[in-house]
Amino acid sequence: MCVSRCLRCVGISLVPMAIVCMVANILLLFPDLKIRFLLEGHVTREATWAPGVWASGILVLFGARAFVRSSETRGCCAFRSEMLRQVMYSIMCVVAAGFCCLVSVTGLVQGPLCLYNTTSGTTWGVPLKPTADQDAGYLYNSTLWSGVCLQPRNVVEWNVVLFSLLGGASGLQAVLCAANILNSLLGLVLGKGFCHNKVSPVSVST
Repeated sequence: MCVSRCLRCVGISLVPMAIVCMVANILLLFPDLKIRFLLEGHVTREATWAPGVWASGILVLFGARAFVRSSETRGCCAFRSEMLRQVMYSIMCVVAAGFCCLVSVTGLVQGPLCLYNTTSGTTWGVPLKPTADQDAGYLYNSTLWSGVCLQPRNVVEWNVVLFSLLGGASGLQAVLCAANILNSLLGLVLGKGFCHNKVSPVSVST
């Protein structure tokens, strides 16, 4: 049935996106590919929450596994029960991926944590953070990318690329899982192959 094929397709599609999210988030924890910034607590706050690892990563992979396995369910009643579970799994994945996407966008808009110059010397902070008289225009002004942050090296580009990748992948996950809610509800209502509820002709013996 179409519902089963869609479940399997969504489940398989979520796997590479979950891997991308996990890798992107792990890389965000190591700006300039150095561990010392993480150990010193000089990593962007949204990256340390690791939503790409546990939300769009582990939780979505758990849901993807359930989607693929449910596509093999046999029997009308068993299939309907499984579709109800898939609705719950899909809702879980939508919330997890949506949270990851929201955190990624926030980290992208806020800008990275870095060492920068102030009137009293160098300090760690978020110099590109939007304020009342300054929006997130740094995203469209690449001259600020290398002229504000001193350390970690190229941290602005690092965060922009990886948070964009993380936000895009998790956003796509949320869309697929939201569509899967509708697909599972369809399977719950109609059953697998309409449960094969067809009236057989009655033969009359003479």
